[in-house]
Amino acid sequence: MNRETVLVTGAGGFIGHHLVGYLKRKGYRVRGVDIKEPEFAPTEADEFMLLDLRQRENCDTACQGVDTVYGLAADMGGMGFISANHVQILRNNLLINTHMLDAAQRAGVGRYFFSSSACVYPEYRQEEADVVPLKEEDAYPAQPQDAYGWEKLVTERLCHHYGDETEMETRVARFHNIYGPLGTWDGGREKAPAALCRKIAIAKLAGDPEIEIWGDGEQTRSFCYIDDCCEGIYRLTQSEFREPLNIGQDRLVTINELADIVAGAAGIEIKKRHIPGPQGVRGRNSDNTKLNDVLAWQPAIDLEQGLAQTYAWIEDQVRERLPATQGVGPG
Repeated sequence: MNRETVLVTGAGGFIGHHLVGYLKRKGYRVRGVDIKEPEFAPTEADEFMLLDLRQRENCDTACQGVDTVYGLAADMGGMGFISANHVQILRNNLLINTHMLDAAQRAGVGRYFFSSSACVYPEYRQEEADVVPLKEEDAYPAQPQDAYGWEKLVTERLCHHYGDETEMETRVARFHNIYGPLGTWDGGREKAPAALCRKIAIAKLAGDPEIEIWGDGEQTRSFCYIDDCCEGIYRLTQSEFREPLNIGQDRLVTINELADIVAGAAGIEIKKRHIPGPQGVRGRNSDNTKLNDVLAWQPAIDLEQGLAQTYAWIEDQVRERLPATQGVGPG
């Protein structure tokens, strides 16, 4: 039986790895491409190519015989990483995205999904913790956060013009803090939910309840579980909506509250020690009005449920890594 072949770039990363599995369960033949293989579980892709997509010829190879591209390849990480690696992020991601869109158009790809970010939204709209939820049209006048946000916004425009001037349909989602198991949880590129899960797992296993939090912990965000993210990606890609669309939860919490929810999943009480560190914007939340209108859908997995699953996985990783000499008990 012939099946539609789809390409997932960034298939060795967190969202891409989960999306490969999602698309396989939908019955697609999936080609995964990345500069590295998935770190925490084998890929479910029918074929997996190790390719550096900063190189034009590799993008041509990736796109051959593909009907739909899900473009998730990016050099990125958490706040600590994106606030300190502007040249690397801007250069690498512009090369990846420009070459991939060009290659997809040459290969006759019918539909191209691009994974953008809430980092495209202007910093001047995110100066208060009690932030007004961000609507898609709020991206302009532009003042994105860091080089990462500028790169995403520029590629959104590139997708828009490809959609207007070629026969390739483009779709763009602005992700709001996607989290879940099988993602980076240490090493400097992890995001806030994974970092807090790691810190609290160590606190639990080592018997020391104190954890560090960057800033005062009153900065706010909304967080979307990976399963909801994959569902939103697919629904948007299949839709006829051509403009950028938020994919995220619209429940606003402080980082202190996020830590308390993780501690609840761990079954411990924690002590927070606030230290200097990069915090990003003061507040960010997703306005899901257009998401509901366009897709007749919204994310369904609540934060407590998603963090419980994420924490359980990260605790297992910490337990395996921490040496017995640190006095880590069975938990």
